[in-house]
Amino acid sequence: MPETGSDRKAIRFGEFEADLRAGSLSKHGAKIRLREQLFVVLSMLLEHAGEVVTREELQRRLWPGDVFVDFEVNLNTLIARLREALGDSAEHPRYIETLPKRGYRFLATVSVGVSSEPVSRRRIKLVVLPLLNGSGDPAEEYFCDAMTDEIIIALCRVAPAHLGVIAHTTALQYKGRAKDVASIGRELGVDYVVEGGVRRGHDRVALNVQLIQAADQTHVLARKYDVEMPEIFKTVSRAASDIADSIGVTAASEDRRAGLPVGSEVHKKPTGDLAAYNEYIQARYHMAKGSAEGFAAARQHLERAVARDPEFALAYDALAEIDWYLGYLGFVPPRKAFSEGIVHAQLAIRIDNSRAEVHALLGEFHKTLAYDWPEVHREMALALQLAPTSPLVRLRYAVSDLMPHGRLEEAIAEIEGALELDPLSLLSQGWLGIMLVLAHKWDLAIDQSRLLLQLYPSAFWGHYVMGVAYREKRMFEKAIAAMRTALQVPGAPPGLIGWLGLTLGLSGDAAEARSLLDRLHAKAAQVYVPSSSFAWIHLGLGETDAAFEWLDRAVDERDQLMMPIKSYRFLDPIRGDPRFRALLIKMNLKP
Repeated sequence: MPETGSDRKAIRFGEFEADLRAGSLSKHGAKIRLREQLFVVLSMLLEHAGEVVTREELQRRLWPGDVFVDFEVNLNTLIARLREALGDSAEHPRYIETLPKRGYRFLATVSVGVSSEPVSRRRIKLVVLPLLNGSGDPAEEYFCDAMTDEIIIALCRVAPAHLGVIAHTTALQYKGRAKDVASIGRELGVDYVVEGGVRRGHDRVALNVQLIQAADQTHVLARKYDVEMPEIFKTVSRAASDIADSIGVTAASEDRRAGLPVGSEVHKKPTGDLAAYNEYIQARYHMAKGSAEGFAAARQHLERAVARDPEFALAYDALAEIDWYLGYLGFVPPRKAFSEGIVHAQLAIRIDNSRAEVHALLGEFHKTLAYDWPEVHREMALALQLAPTSPLVRLRYAVSDLMPHGRLEEAIAEIEGALELDPLSLLSQGWLGIMLVLAHKWDLAIDQSRLLLQLYPSAFWGHYVMGVAYREKRMFEKAIAAMRTALQVPGAPPGLIGWLGLTLGLSGDAAEARSLLDRLHAKAAQVYVPSSSFAWIHLGLGETDAAFEWLDRAVDERDQLMMPIKSYRFLDPIRGDPRFRALLIKMNLKP
């Protein structure tokens, strides 16, 4: 039985009600979605209304122990997002007052009552840390990473509404880190941590797992499995069931009533050919590098995998992902890459129609190849029905079904939801920065860029987001410096040249902008260069006719940098031109 409102404390202020136990905020009865850390900050301020809550107190509650993110940047961002949710202002605060160098104070009058809503059973969260390599052979690392991922996937199937599992991309960030379970639990906000190791012999696999309660580091489960290699998939499912049983989570009837697939209802052995599976997991290992070279190596493994097993759905999905990234980043002409990718995605769906992430990827291909928004929406809706909490599905939904139509607040909310279970995802954190820029939240975007640089200093994303945010604030010197740095990052996409040229042109440096334009023309004689890159520079130079020629080409060639066309602020001066309306119509977007 769910608890009634009379069992729980609610704090009311203004038109808001915060249910501290349920972790929910509502305004006039309508729920407001807040990320977990935002609600922690709000609850601390409400519980000490009228008093100063110091930055140090907030730090101890939010990021105790040996954290690896910048506390100052993160806290500033959290306070800014919380103010935004409450409709508050730093300059003229109604609710949250900043006390420089000290902390914050909640200003409004609060009243304590009982919650008016029932609360559902709280969802348990856990993380599966990267399994240790018991063989001692570095060449076996890819197998250990694959087994970690298999356990995560199996746990995600158990009871999606009641068990939240931290995504593989975030879990891998803890590989090789000497961190205690309590610190990891606090950093990720999880209740349990799974750790262990795996060793593969000639025809056998030894797997051991330990389930530890994060709060007090109590060992709840320790189990060893030693099986023949063909039994590995059954063993992974058994290990996931043992873990779930130990924390009292089973395939709940509520999940089935909600239409969520649970337990074995969506379980399929990926392939009966272990050699094909070995090729597949090596491919995933190379794909994680995110480089053109990594994708090329991965493709070779995947082609061998499907040659051995033509019914290997996951391998076709991985091939489709490679085509998507190569086309999106401009390493391959997008129409060519996406035409090949959609075939791979459709093959994966034909073989196994139950995989949410593949449906979401197929939706992205419908967007890119035909601007077919009804099909995009259909595939995304199906993906969300199959896996509503999947971070990757939520990200793809935000980028492909919300952002192109200018539904930026919804897109930001979906990405923030994805980050709850995948907080260290470079892709999700990077897209959050871009969405904040598109939504004209430039200061928040700059804070996000600093977080990106803190988490991923060797990636181009942080510099890029910082550059476009400073450009929109017309702080051109900082914008140009950030863009130059982004271009120097190994493996940076070629489209960054166009963004730098746009910024130079808008800043008044026509000479260097034209130099970059010449550089792009020379480059285009050898490799693919996105047409949007030429368009951006012509726009920066005020050359509208030339810009429209390249914009039209960009739409025709399926240049993905055109997708935020309804939200780019630098396009505002040409929105009244009939040629702009023609671009929207060609993309099947409402003018």
